[in-house]
Amino acid sequence: MKNLLAALLLTTVVSTPKEHVRPADQTYLTYPEWFLVFSPAEYATFTRDHNPSDFPFIGHTRQFWQGYNAVWQATRGKYAFNGGYHLMIMVIGTSTSVEYLMRSGYETVVGRLAEMTRRHGRTQEEVLAARVAQEYVDFIRVLPWYEFDFTARLKQLWTTTDLWGRDPIRKWERKYFLTSEYGVKAVYGWMIRKATKATYEDPLPVTVVIDSRGQLHELPRYEAFMKSATALAKQGVEFREIAGNRGDILVSVIVPVASKADHVIFRQPIITEEGRERLLLSVPVARLSETLRRYDASVEHVFDF
Repeated sequence: MKNLLAALLLTTVVSTPKEHVRPADQTYLTYPEWFLVFSPAEYATFTRDHNPSDFPFIGHTRQFWQGYNAVWQATRGKYAFNGGYHLMIMVIGTSTSVEYLMRSGYETVVGRLAEMTRRHGRTQEEVLAARVAQEYVDFIRVLPWYEFDFTARLKQLWTTTDLWGRDPIRKWERKYFLTSEYGVKAVYGWMIRKATKATYEDPLPVTVVIDSRGQLHELPRYEAFMKSATALAKQGVEFREIAGNRGDILVSVIVPVASKADHVIFRQPIITEEGRERLLLSVPVARLSETLRRYDASVEHVFDF
């Protein structure tokens, strides 16, 4: 009887320390933020072998708002309305939409005309831009975008590329575009960083999870959470509680189009990779390990509240 009582208590008592408990709806509402990692990552991969003018900026703008609508519908009526978080998503979504619309307009007209004058392959400026695009993605997987040092990249643009050379029209068009982009983002990032530091405390760098045996684990947050959680899943560890939550947790996977899957709340094509799509899965915490083992390398992200 005592053993039965102990087992019941193990399954009902919330064991996560109070300071590590986060709202249950946050696993969904962080998706739009992470799309603004996935989109630059797709851009960085695409521009290694393609012209920036061919990137689907408008398509990605549409996908941001479609994804936001999907997670809003998933939380609507299930959780209390999180006005602050929705406002933040609207702000970053609007600013990104404006940026993407402007970049689309510029690249498909001025950028494409400058590309047509090129006769000797990619210029130094284009090589630098592709490298910086990947550095930016690697950075924002771990830290906020506004911490990225655009000023240093602007300096690199003017000190590591020649002022004159082959395909001068394309060279100077790229210098103009990249100077504008890095300069504006350096100033805007500085402003956001100052405002954020003055308004919010630094977030805790860990996510506390409780496994099915009642053991507590401190895992790193954000991108690294997926790797740590997957490692535990492969060791046979099952999750009972993540950041104080026992309901559902959002997982994104990249799979062939029309793949069969459980717990799907949204499907979204990878525009630059024909035949592949992103699935958003709303998975019970207790089945997270099973999901991670099933999809393995196809898992794109685990949204850890």
